[in-house]
Amino acid sequence: MGGFLRRILAEKLERWELEILPGSYDVVGDIAVIRIGENLRHRIREIAEAIIQINKHVKTVLNQTSPVSGDLRLRRLEWVMGEKKTETIHREHGCLFKVDLERCYFSPRLSFERLRVARQATPSEVIVNMFAGVGCFSILIAKKAGACRVYSIDINPWAVKYAEENVRLNRVSRVVEPILGDARDVIEERLVGVADRVLMPLPERAYEYIDSAVESLRAGGGTIHYYDFVHASKGEDPIGKIEGKVGRKLSLLGLEFNVEFGRIVRTVGPRWFQVALDIHVRKKD
Repeated sequence: MGGFLRRILAEKLERWELEILPGSYDVVGDIAVIRIGENLRHRIREIAEAIIQINKHVKTVLNQTSPVSGDLRLRRLEWVMGEKKTETIHREHGCLFKVDLERCYFSPRLSFERLRVARQATPSEVIVNMFAGVGCFSILIAKKAGACRVYSIDINPWAVKYAEENVRLNRVSRVVEPILGDARDVIEERLVGVADRVLMPLPERAYEYIDSAVESLRAGGGTIHYYDFVHASKGEDPIGKIEGKVGRKLSLLGLEFNVEFGRIVRTVGPRWFQVALDIHVRKKD
C-alpha cells in the first residue's frame, strides 16, 4: 500500500519528502486515516489526493494527530479532504461494523487476528470479550462459530452504542450481549465462572486484568486470548518475552497453564511488537 503511494507521488514530492512519507495508512470503510507530521504538512492535500486516486471508494481522508491513548483508546483526527465525517461502515469477513473513528477505537489491521480467533470458537461455548470496542471480535465469533453466548464488554459508552447497532446490523442479538462497564467490575458482578474462552484485545491493560480473566473462566478452566506490547532488543524473542511475563503472573495465581500458540500480530514501532498468545488455563480444585 505504502509503496504504491510512493510511486504515485514520485513526480510530485522531493526525494527527502518521499523518504519520510509514512509507509502505510488505514482504510476503514470509506475513510482513509493517515499520519502526517509537521514536516510533511505542506504536502498533506497532495498525499490525500493520491490516496483517493488509489482507493476509488474512499470519500474522506483524515489525519491522525495524536497517538491512541486513555482508557477509551481514542485519538485526535483532523479532516483533510472529502466528506467531513468520522462515521463509516466497515466490511470485514462478511460482517458490517459501523464505527465513529473519533469516538471509538477501531483497527482494520486486526482483521486476520479476529478471524483466527473466531475459527477456534465452537457453537457450545460461552465467551467473555473483556475489551470489545464496537464488537468486532464478538460479532465475527457469533457469525463464524455460532457460539451460544458472547458477553461483549467495553468501558466506552460510544463503543457500546455502536456495538449494539452492529449486533442488530449483523443479526446476532440472540448470541452477542454488549455490556457497558469496566471488565473487572462486570465479571465480579455477573460473569464469574461462566466462560469457556476469554478475549483480552487491549494490549495496554491486559496484564493487569489477568486475574479477572481467570475468574470468569469455568471451574475446569478454558482458553485466554491475550494481547500485549513488548520491546525486544536485537536477538530477543518478543513472543518468548511475553510468555515469560504472563507465565510468572499465572504461576503466582497458583494456576496450571500452557501457551498453545503465539504470534507477532504487528510491529508498532522500532523494536516494539504487538504479540498474541493463546493460553489454556487449568483451574485446580
